[in-house]
Amino acid sequence: MNLPPARDDGLLLFTRYAFMPNRLGYCGGVDAQAAFESCAEAHPLPEARGWACTFEGAYPYLALIARVNGLPDPLDYRVVEAYWLGNELLDGVGVAPLYDSVRERFAPRVSPRTLELLLGKAPAGAAPFHAFHVLDVCRRTGSLPETIDTLDHCRIAWGEVQAVEDGHLLARVQPLVIADGKLALAAPRIERVLRQIDGRGFVAAAKPGDWVSIHWGWACDVLTARQRANLRRHTLRHIAIANETL
Repeated sequence: MNLPPARDDGLLLFTRYAFMPNRLGYCGGVDAQAAFESCAEAHPLPEARGWACTFEGAYPYLALIARVNGLPDPLDYRVVEAYWLGNELLDGVGVAPLYDSVRERFAPRVSPRTLELLLGKAPAGAAPFHAFHVLDVCRRTGSLPETIDTLDHCRIAWGEVQAVEDGHLLARVQPLVIADGKLALAAPRIERVLRQIDGRGFVAAAKPGDWVSIHWGWACDVLTARQRANLRRHTLRHIAIANETL
């Protein structure tokens, strides 16, 4: 398995993607502002680890990815990248560990029929990837309203920057839609994406032609070509898996 080299900024990467849903009150603890400032300054705070652990949706997936791949830290950069964007670590998880994790986590929260449906996603090819949690788990556990707009905002999107405007970017993004009764990515459209709060954000260097990741309308990071390809591939894969039982 050819993994990206180890890095020491996994906590910052986690914050890039977890900050906005936390700020909006969807998940995580109450230290969003401290985490935001540490990420904007690129100086991780040790106490932000405790904040990351409060994400009851995301953190168990990180722990699963790390454990199965023999990595001691769930906030290893490569583990965090695997969950939000996808990388080779997902291939190392396998059917049985995801199946067992889903059963342990969600059996007390859903009906036997719903649990059977979720468990079936592991042999169908699902991975501990954010889009799996959004498109299959959240819809069935009541974690989020089951609307196409909510699903589109909660999954990690990618967009090509067209212009930088004060605290926003204009980016070409493929929205998630329902077409012929199935989830799909529509033709690209221009969207206005928030990049700064009080003059600070995570993509200060973004310029036209760059690709950025987007979560709940917030520009999380400037993507490398590898990251964008992985995000697209794993997102399309999990859209297809979700469509099997839509």
